[in-house]
Amino acid sequence: MRPQRQRDPIRPKISTMPRQQTEAGQYLDMYKLTIEKDRLAQELGSIEQRRQQIQNRLVELEQLVGTMEQKAHTFRGTEIQKTTTPSAETTETYDTMYLDY
Repeated sequence: MRPQRQRDPIRPKISTMPRQQTEAGQYLDMYKLTIEKDRLAQELGSIEQRRQQIQNRLVELEQLVGTMEQKAHTFRGTEIQKTTTPSAETTETYDTMYLDY
């Protein structure tokens, strides 16, 4: 996992040319702030949606891991039973044969 770096604060967009202080200029600044506010709210909504998707996937993965652990325990239980109890098949004798090259 890569290290998390601390992000810089969101800075407002700066106009390149200073304007005279007029009523129209004030309304323009208010409009810019409103647009930025809407954009940030939309971005926050998409981040929240992505967070919810990640959270749902984490829950899915936890359930899958739990299911696989249960299966592994059942396999381990059957293997232990097979090795500790001799069956009729394992008591048979086999003839061995050696081959030379």
